[in-house]
Amino acid sequence: MNKHGLKYLVDSLLFIDICAIAFIGLIMAFVIPGGQGMGSERYFLWLNRHGWGDIHLFLSLILLALLVLHLFLNWTWISGSSKTFFGERWKTVLLSFFAASLAILFVGWLIKMI
Repeated sequence: MNKHGLKYLVDSLLFIDICAIAFIGLIMAFVIPGGQGMGSERYFLWLNRHGWGDIHLFLSLILLALLVLHLFLNWTWISGSSKTFFGERWKTVLLSFFAASLAILFVGWLIKMI
């Protein structure tokens, strides 16, 4: 498979994965909402809230791997566009975007721990 075919495959899998994550999130929010003991008692398609949560987590980890692969496959375009828009500071800007992404994940984790 050539690089363009691989990019198409990765982007298609990203789209399918994001749609599945959103669908499961909606199921968990509206069909089998959490609450005092309700998540383990209600089922949708033979799975309770915890089963859907496990699938949601697994798909999220796949999403992260696909995103890394997507960035790797498109790095030439990303670096070229960044050089065009930000000039000599392009590496600093990309590093800042990466750091901000990690900070958002860390803050989300902290909020969940509270």
